[in-house]
Amino acid sequence: MIRHIPNFVTLLNLFCGSIAVIFAVNGSLVIASFFAFLGIFFDFFDGLLARKLNAQSDLGLQLDSLADMVTSGLVPGIVMFQLFNLQGTDWFSFGVNEAVGFNGSLEEQTYLPLMGLLITLASAYRLAKFNIDDNQTDSFIGLPTPANTLLILSFPLIMEFQNNDIMNSIIINKWFLIAITLVSCYLLNANIKLLALKFKTWNFQDNAARYLLIVLAAVLLIVFQFAAIPLIILAYIIISVLNKK
Repeated sequence: MIRHIPNFVTLLNLFCGSIAVIFAVNGSLVIASFFAFLGIFFDFFDGLLARKLNAQSDLGLQLDSLADMVTSGLVPGIVMFQLFNLQGTDWFSFGVNEAVGFNGSLEEQTYLPLMGLLITLASAYRLAKFNIDDNQTDSFIGLPTPANTLLILSFPLIMEFQNNDIMNSIIINKWFLIAITLVSCYLLNANIKLLALKFKTWNFQDNAARYLLIVLAAVLLIVFQFAAIPLIILAYIIISVLNKK
């Protein structure tokens, strides 16, 4: 019975991710972000529980990736799709009389938001590579999908809760969204060795980079609130690279 506890927590991740998908599709990005964050929380603890209970298994590994594919793959892709929609139609659009909306009305459509789903494809590729890679036990190669999800979900939260005109205009700028999408896809599968926040001991010397990242993240969150999340992801990459050297 104990060996099934981590899998149950993984299923809670999938459950939260599925709810997040529903809200994201309906444009409720803040609520979708909340459930995605909750799913990522469960994702962190299922692996921790599996190690503590000595209940690691191939089934758990596959189930974890399937849950991550929804919470940290499909959700950020849909959220980016919706962010693209916020900036309106553009040179990828086709005519008003050529598309029928969900409610049966004629609407002008645009292809550009579909670009957000590249994040979902890149996440799937990254998760598949992770499952067959034995070199990612103590570190990650490429940005982990939960970290990438936090990056993408930070943008609607910044717009909703910080409501800064300058930041809002940057976030819904199509060139910014295109750049973030492409950078996100690259980082997910880049050959960059990044820290895993797994503490084998609490010794400071062995975990100096991890402690530095945690303290820096806390300070940035206090000062910049949700706008700190992109800065934390950037700091995570920089500290990981410097730590490797």
